[in-house]
Amino acid sequence: MKRLILALLACVSLAARADDFDYRLVPQAVAPDVYVFVGKTEDFDTRNGGNIVNTGFIVAPQGVVVVDTGPSLRYGRQMREAIARVTDKPVLLAINTHHHPDHFLGNQAFSDVPLGSLAEVQRGIASEGNAFAENLFRMSGDWMSGTEVVVPTRTLQAGPLEVGGRRLRVLALDGHTGADLALFDEGSGVLFAGDLVFNDRAPTTPHARVARWLASLDTLDAMLAGGGVKVLVPGHGAVSGNAAPIRRTRDWLEWLSGSLRQAAAEGLDMNEVLARPLPERYKALPVAPAEYRRSVGHLLPGIEAEALGAGHVH
Repeated sequence: MKRLILALLACVSLAARADDFDYRLVPQAVAPDVYVFVGKTEDFDTRNGGNIVNTGFIVAPQGVVVVDTGPSLRYGRQMREAIARVTDKPVLLAINTHHHPDHFLGNQAFSDVPLGSLAEVQRGIASEGNAFAENLFRMSGDWMSGTEVVVPTRTLQAGPLEVGGRRLRVLALDGHTGADLALFDEGSGVLFAGDLVFNDRAPTTPHARVARWLASLDTLDAMLAGGGVKVLVPGHGAVSGNAAPIRRTRDWLEWLSGSLRQAAAEGLDMNEVLARPLPERYKALPVAPAEYRRSVGHLLPGIEAEALGAGHVH
């Protein structure tokens, strides 16, 4: 009986921990006045509540700039509470790097301040945001309670951006999606790369255009080679002091694209492509098997169409 009671108490304790919906956000200082909340290198589920993303903030002389708002209203609120523990300065601007749900569904918690993004990101959130939110509800459950889509209204463009006395630079890139914003903080040398860069996690590809993505990685790599970038913040995975995450992201994309093109040229069907083993170097990469399967579905039909089109050229 005693053993049964202990087991029941353990179950109650686990349920209580699961029900507190605490993302346990801890700001990691990566440079003076620049902080990152580093997410897990996992898939969305009901345990992590969608906390698989890196978000961050910059404390400027007159206020705070937020970089991505996370996967839910709860996350956004807890992010603001964590920021307030670091500084009492007001949030002046919250930026969405792109239109994937783990990067913008916390906007609701920042609806009292300007929300900025590239114009194409605004269009993507407006057109696909509700479907993304519904999908995240299915995967993350009640962590998403109360979350609604809020579309940014301040349009950002490539070039210098001064906020609260802090000089930033917006890079308007693409490839991971149709519009990917990277943000460079000139004072600290921190580059927020968004999901153009994944570190020790397999990249996601639902809106990928691989050739464009590789070109954007070249741009970011050149920035690091130029010496101005001191810290690289990927969209997922650990913060880095060098370009290794860019090169690993490029390696995955080049392998993935080349493998799928070879499969299309050989006339393999989707099931045969899905059955192919991952290269040895990727077998321990977090989420690699799942992202490979998803990427086959995302990318193979277009590659097959290209191959068929090329075969009809005379």
